[in-house]
Amino acid sequence: MAISLLTLLVDQISKYVITTTMLQGQSIAVLSPVFFMTYILNPGAAFGLLANKTGFLIVVSIIVVIGIMAGYRYLPRERVWAHIALGLISGGALGNLIDRIRIGRVIDFLDFRVWPVFNLADTAIVIGALLLILDVWRKDSEEKQRVDTGAK
Repeated sequence: MAISLLTLLVDQISKYVITTTMLQGQSIAVLSPVFFMTYILNPGAAFGLLANKTGFLIVVSIIVVIGIMAGYRYLPRERVWAHIALGLISGGALGNLIDRIRIGRVIDFLDFRVWPVFNLADTAIVIGALLLILDVWRKDSEEKQRVDTGAK
């Protein structure tokens, strides 16, 4: 679970830097007009969904993290991409969980102006979910090929 801890550490450090160097609502152009650092506090989940449902989001996050930790040890070692994916998802979920417990909101700051503002934990969760989907799809393809080859 080193990936999970590294993801959590990078997320929390990035949020610390943002909260100690910027004012809430402040926006700084990094690559204008494409990318800005904009410090906001998100009361909900991705895209502001479930705004002010902090208790519910805390419970869901805890269930996800416990589920990943419980199932992680049963995942075969050769499923490297699945291990990485679950590490990213759990690390990201823990990062946002810490924010929700500590301040009741999630610290967001990555702003591409064509997408809602998000953070590194969100990025890790999305990348982890995509890697997990690809791993499952690849594993299913291998299994289908093995069945097809065995049928000949």
